[in-house]
Amino acid sequence: MFNYIWPLAIIVFSNIVYQICAKGIPQEMNTYASMTVTYAVATLFSALMFFVTTKGGNILREFKFSNWATVVLGIVITGLEVGFIYAYKAGWKVSTLATVTNAFLAIGLLFLGFFMYHEVISWSKILGVAICLVGLWFINR
Repeated sequence: MFNYIWPLAIIVFSNIVYQICAKGIPQEMNTYASMTVTYAVATLFSALMFFVTTKGGNILREFKFSNWATVVLGIVITGLEVGFIYAYKAGWKVSTLATVTNAFLAIGLLFLGFFMYHEVISWSKILGVAICLVGLWFINR
């Protein structure tokens, strides 16, 4: 059970801190310059954590296992970061931006799961989408 819960806790905690940081990027700072610093720190931290969690590991050897997903993930993560930073700079509130984007994300992933991974769309999932849409209406009132 712990192996199921701890990643969720990391995601929730990190996402909360992420939103605080994304909103805290100075208005006058170029977003891509900010991302350069962010990813330099992320690269160093990731390398450090590789060595902390992998006794005697060879990080260069691990790079040979990379595929298209590793490269594309770097690009789309940048898109996520830049999108949030620009949204905050445009005036979105921290209390609504993630909720709105995650509601649309949930709807999009429902269809992705159905068409790409042949996951079942149940009536409870359809009801969940409807509740998300009603929630968006209330949030944006």
